[in-house]
Amino acid sequence: MIKPSSFSLRGRKALFAIKDERDATIVRRQLERLGIDGIAWTPDEPFKIAPDVALIDDEFLPLASAANCVFPGRCPVIALLGTETPSRLKLVFELDPASFLVKPLRSAGIYAALVMAFERSERTGELKQQIVKLEQRLRSRRIVLAAVLQVMHSQALAEPAAFALIRKAAMEQRKTIEELSAEITAKGSLPRAAG
Repeated sequence: MIKPSSFSLRGRKALFAIKDERDATIVRRQLERLGIDGIAWTPDEPFKIAPDVALIDDEFLPLASAANCVFPGRCPVIALLGTETPSRLKLVFELDPASFLVKPLRSAGIYAALVMAFERSERTGELKQQIVKLEQRLRSRRIVLAAVLQVMHSQALAEPAAFALIRKAAMEQRKTIEELSAEITAKGSLPRAAG
């Protein structure tokens, strides 16, 4: 599946919760120009669509429902800032915004905020996947270390020789070092084929 470009916005869906009618009109008009299906929303309503992005006015903060704090599919959020007080900014941070716009809104800047939100969301997703992979590798390294220690004790070998023996056995059996190490720790010994 090809991921959509952050710069191509046509066909996407946006929820927007904006109190000021002038600002809402500007957003609605810009979304139409960009080919985005914009749907007005009030935070008290349940979601009717799974949006690709949400534009939330800081005047609606804090959101009334805890369920509304986590948007469906973790879509990126663009915060609309009217005031820059620390307390208001703290409420905005709870949304984990991917971008922001300063009120009163103008048509200039909306496209850039949308692109930045989609790009940040994509990069954050990639980083989360990398973290998961690294955590898995870290867990597997513990298994490899346990296997090396078992082979060192059972075969009376130094650490480099024990690891080389595990690596050789993994290659012969066409397994990863991590897979073979899990077998060694489960069985308590090196498989016979490696001997």
